[in-house]
Amino acid sequence: MADTKREIERKFEFPAADPDASPARLPDLTRVPGIAGVVDRGVVDLDAVYYDTRDLRLDAGSLTLRRRTGGADAGWHLKFPVAKNIRDEVRAPLSDELPPELSALLRSRVRDGQLVPVVRLLSSRAVSHLLADDDTLLAELSVDTVRAQGLVEGASSTAWTEIEVELADGVHDESILDGVEKHLRKAGLRPSASASKLARALRETAPPKPREDGALPETGPADGTAGAAVLAYLRHQRDALVAHDPAVRRELPDAVHQMRVATRRLRSAFKSYAKVIDRSATDPVGEELKWLAGELGVDRDREVLAGRLRSHLEALPVTLRLGPVRARLRIWSADRATGARRRTLAVLDGKRYLALLTALDTLLADPPLRPAAARPAADVLPRAVLKDHRRLAGRIRTALDLAPGHERDLALHEARKAAKRTRYAAEAATPALGRPAKKFTRRVKALQSLLGDHQDSVVARDTLRLLAAQAHSAGESAFTWGLLYGREEAAAALGERRLPEVWAHASRAEHLRRLRAAGS
Repeated sequence: MADTKREIERKFEFPAADPDASPARLPDLTRVPGIAGVVDRGVVDLDAVYYDTRDLRLDAGSLTLRRRTGGADAGWHLKFPVAKNIRDEVRAPLSDELPPELSALLRSRVRDGQLVPVVRLLSSRAVSHLLADDDTLLAELSVDTVRAQGLVEGASSTAWTEIEVELADGVHDESILDGVEKHLRKAGLRPSASASKLARALRETAPPKPREDGALPETGPADGTAGAAVLAYLRHQRDALVAHDPAVRRELPDAVHQMRVATRRLRSAFKSYAKVIDRSATDPVGEELKWLAGELGVDRDREVLAGRLRSHLEALPVTLRLGPVRARLRIWSADRATGARRRTLAVLDGKRYLALLTALDTLLADPPLRPAAARPAADVLPRAVLKDHRRLAGRIRTALDLAPGHERDLALHEARKAAKRTRYAAEAATPALGRPAKKFTRRVKALQSLLGDHQDSVVARDTLRLLAAQAHSAGESAFTWGLLYGREEAAAALGERRLPEVWAHASRAEHLRRLRAAGS
């Protein structure tokens, strides 16, 4: 079974060609606030083979996969970036073949490619423990003497010495690392120029690239054009979709939501910027993205709804919680969670999903751009955003003209989808248009949130009716479920009363003028 370890560390290197690089060069780290002792833990020899595709897809996403022997954690290690100097390391026991649980986490990047050995690192690691005054382990400092051998054809070898300082398990105070870094810098060391040993090894052992006389440079829309702006946004969302795949498989918080959002942003941009990129090519991909978002929604919608009902239930006084309401909600949620989880993993492991990722790559590698793509972004993008805003305005008017009830609920849901598309269009335009687009995005997001909360209330009421019926059939009191239903109904009515004010704020004339004039 794989387990996960959060690494919070910093890497340092000696000046180039320093013949005296050794642990003896390290400063006295007991002068760092909080560190009372430094204990030598000896030297361990490590042998690691790193794997990637031939075109280095894992390295492109800052992922590392290795099979390592030696040390206390021998086995397969897959590392994902979390933030600067922070990574999650997923570990599996040592075996000849890559364990299936790690292979699944790489599927969105590797797909039908093949993982091959790319680098072998032999490290002699001198380990010291940095202790608090009560002998609690704060961090581990390693001086690694590394020999790297590239394993692809024509690769060379290299060697270097570096320092790693990693916080101990359960320690999150990065001021310890700040203090260590300050003292190491004074001793002449510097932060490593590479994010990992693998990154440095790949750079220094890579075979020379053959000269391509007469080769044409890659071309694309010029900077400042609508095409460049839209493609940058689409590629960013494609990368987010791929990156969130392993997080969904690991059941990380909000991962399903973020992956689903990436699919929606892609679909919205295809539609909003149809004058930039040809919809005859994007529509088939958009339909597949819609399918994926729907499949992911099974898990995400359950998660959101369960959290909403749980929080509302806990907010009730104990005297108003009649019967086994917590248990009934827990059973309802667990039943749906198990089925939704299985369904999500089946989708991510299926051929249709992998074909979608490949289709996205193909589309963005050779995008079907239309004439407007060559025009200035400041001319094309505001028009597209304002067109979406007019579409939103029509849906808001339709909803407000209806009497409260089922038909208005449906119309408000359509308005919510239009608000989301308008927001994403403005979001895509923000790098090119700047502050006016950013402010507009924020105002439309507030409208979308109001409409989203209304729709969540509609869905919650349907579920509360179901739970009340189940409770009644089991001979339990349905009072609490009816009470929550009434509160949801009141919250939705309040949202509807607030809608004209929030809509007016999102569509004030001067804001639209500023957006229209942005960049001109």
